[in-house]
Amino acid sequence: MNRATAVFAGLLVIALPLSLLAGRVWLDPAATPNAALILAELRLPRALLAIVVGAGLGASGAAMQGYLRNPLADPGLFGIAPGAALGAVAALWFGYATAPWLLPAFALLGAAGAMALLAAIAGRTGGIALFTLAGLMVASLAGALTALAISMAPNAFAMSEIVLWLNGALTDRSWREVSLVTPLVAGGVLLLWRAGRALDALTLGEAVARSLGVNTGRLLWLLIAGVGLTVGASVAVAGIIGFVGLIVPHLVRPLTDRRPSQVIVPSALAGALLVLVADSAVRVLPLVTELRLGIALSLLGAPFFLWLLLRMRRGLA
Repeated sequence: MNRATAVFAGLLVIALPLSLLAGRVWLDPAATPNAALILAELRLPRALLAIVVGAGLGASGAAMQGYLRNPLADPGLFGIAPGAALGAVAALWFGYATAPWLLPAFALLGAAGAMALLAAIAGRTGGIALFTLAGLMVASLAGALTALAISMAPNAFAMSEIVLWLNGALTDRSWREVSLVTPLVAGGVLLLWRAGRALDALTLGEAVARSLGVNTGRLLWLLIAGVGLTVGASVAVAGIIGFVGLIVPHLVRPLTDRRPSQVIVPSALAGALLVLVADSAVRVLPLVTELRLGIALSLLGAPFFLWLLLRMRRGLA
């Protein structure tokens, strides 16, 4: 266990019980009526879902930055998150979201469709440039179709539901969502972890990585599957939650030797911590309605992204 893993695991252990007590009304287990029921059925599944979603987004961001060798890379570049969002929007547009499993199922189908399209375009060559362009194309297409669905929503209620869902939140989630997303994210993180050594070799360049025995085509498939599972499953239950995969690898790297294989697991823990703390914060804020989690993290992530850009510009000057 490296230092980063220990640090973020310890912080997560501290943050979890505090998040169970946090809310518009702070919970006192000894004095609040039905405290055990509130904890077991409302706050615990929401907290665990925040941990699982954050872990998937953090690990996928670290893997993406390692593969593209770009500290500004984000899982959204793959186009898988927009594809999953398009699937969920389709479920809302056609009125299928009333059934418990249909919205997550449509979102997962959208993510699978984006993965298949990526593999069809760039899966054979394994080239980074082609893969990046393919991901941007998929993201642009999914975004355009999502905007089209919003503009042609059959009624105002459907439009409102679509817009609210796209903003991302963990409100009113239950053990059903936890049981759905946990195995998918765990499988995705495992695939990304297995790709770690190949990503280490790739930092030396594609030609050197191939000379060291790295199968770049297989590596690309591992990344498509890993990011598809982690990001697709997260979007399926929480909507669009951005910037987690961008922020957390930068928090983790100073505590490691900066090799991608040493960053993926700590980034999963740091992502879990970030989403858990952010979700606790939006519950505590004294607003008329709860601030959407996706909006809160965007308000945090956009200045962070700007700071990264300014730091890179100073480094090039």
